[in-house]
Amino acid sequence: MKRKLAWILILSALVTVSAFAQSAAEIEELLSAEAVTYEEAAWFVLRVAEIPGIDNSAGAFSYAMEQNWLPANAASGGRARLDDLSLLIMRAFDFNGGLLYTAAKNSHYAYRELVYKGIIQGRADPGMAVSGDLLLFLSGRVLSLTEVD
Repeated sequence: MKRKLAWILILSALVTVSAFAQSAAEIEELLSAEAVTYEEAAWFVLRVAEIPGIDNSAGAFSYAMEQNWLPANAASGGRARLDDLSLLIMRAFDFNGGLLYTAAKNSHYAYRELVYKGIIQGRADPGMAVSGDLLLFLSGRVLSLTEVD
């Protein structure tokens, strides 16, 4: 009986360690990316937002496109722009916006809302490519904002 319990504990520890190592490897890869694609951005943001039923990056991108959370011209392998990522964040986390965002629900006003909310900080251009570390930073800001609310 003790031997079975020991094996169960060892196996569960190995599963936990391998899951942590996989997540760490994904974060490391994301941090080294100079620019993330729309597919990578959708996969990361939808996982952070805990959207159910998303199993892979292609599924996340498809879901975001179906929900109109990304612009119609976004290609899965294209470089993600900051204003388009702003729209994805606003929609995935169901953030309310000001009058103009509520009326238009487009990337431009989503970007402006995230600047206003303090999620996007410092010098930023709406048309700039999103790096991996910027994606992680914005995700952290969103999570800290949602925890406060």
